[in-house]
Amino acid sequence: MKNLVLILSLLALPSLANAYCYGSERLYSCSDSNGNNYDVQKIGNLTYVNGYNRNTGSSWSSESQTIGNITYQNGRAANGNSWNQTIQRIGNSTYYSGMDGNDNYQSQTCDSYGCY
Repeated sequence: MKNLVLILSLLALPSLANAYCYGSERLYSCSDSNGNNYDVQKIGNLTYVNGYNRNTGSSWSSESQTIGNITYQNGRAANGNSWNQTIQRIGNSTYYSGMDGNDNYQSQTCDSYGCY
């Protein structure tokens, strides 16, 4: 499940306080103090992220699409492995499921009481 949380955190990168971003709301680039540089492009309900770490030379990418209350995500991790995830929001609960970069199925439910 930690992999799913990591994936979600990658999507939140532009909101990190130590990131410097420039561009428009739909197309922007960011850099952070950890050596990460990433480009984000939003087209309708699709979001593409391509990242690179100048310290390690690693790169990663992701694509997400939201349809109603479901978000579908897939990408390539820095180690080259593919992953995918589905996020569904129903009421105050959020359901996560998908395959991590090692082909392991992961699932988690989060609500106002926590995640399990």
